[in-house]
Amino acid sequence: MPAPIQAPTHGGIETLSVWVQRFAARIPAGEVLDLACGSGRHSRLLAGLGHPVLAVDRSADSLALAAGDGITVLQHDLETDDEAARWPFFEGRFAGIVVTNYLFRPLLRSIIESLMPNGVLIYETFAEGNAQFGKPSNPDFLLRHGELLALAQSEGLHVLAYEDGYVETPKPAMVQRLCAIKPGTSFSATDFRLS
Repeated sequence: MPAPIQAPTHGGIETLSVWVQRFAARIPAGEVLDLACGSGRHSRLLAGLGHPVLAVDRSADSLALAAGDGITVLQHDLETDDEAARWPFFEGRFAGIVVTNYLFRPLLRSIIESLMPNGVLIYETFAEGNAQFGKPSNPDFLLRHGELLALAQSEGLHVLAYEDGYVETPKPAMVQRLCAIKPGTSFSATDFRLS
């Protein structure tokens, strides 16, 4: 008899990100990408808000846990050496993209390009200084000070919120968090409403 699948954690974290919860309602109607979704903690939140969700991860075990109503899963290695196969999504496809506890710099521009006009990017991951709290500690997986904000600005996104610093929960860490809108044909006042 095979051993039961254990729920993998995403960066050692199973609870919903308060950052994602805060901004998920900003995502307009349409398909949402939960990138490097882990066991689907945010996929379920987004599907519960009525979005069709594409949950992507390289782990089949994680995707088995992420699958559910309104959630399509895709097993894909985003860090493949085959650059042409690395990012399989077309430009302007997603109404929202959520990324937590994941960084692979070669994908950053592709992520933004895959947002539809007026689409929302919600990004939260570890930053420089995190080594003092544990893993990740490799600089390849830590955003440099202001890196996420600089990228969003250089790509013409309208930044709704940004933080760069220490958090205590769900575990002590240095993080950067961003919520930004890709400019589209028009904005409404609700696109920029502060909450």
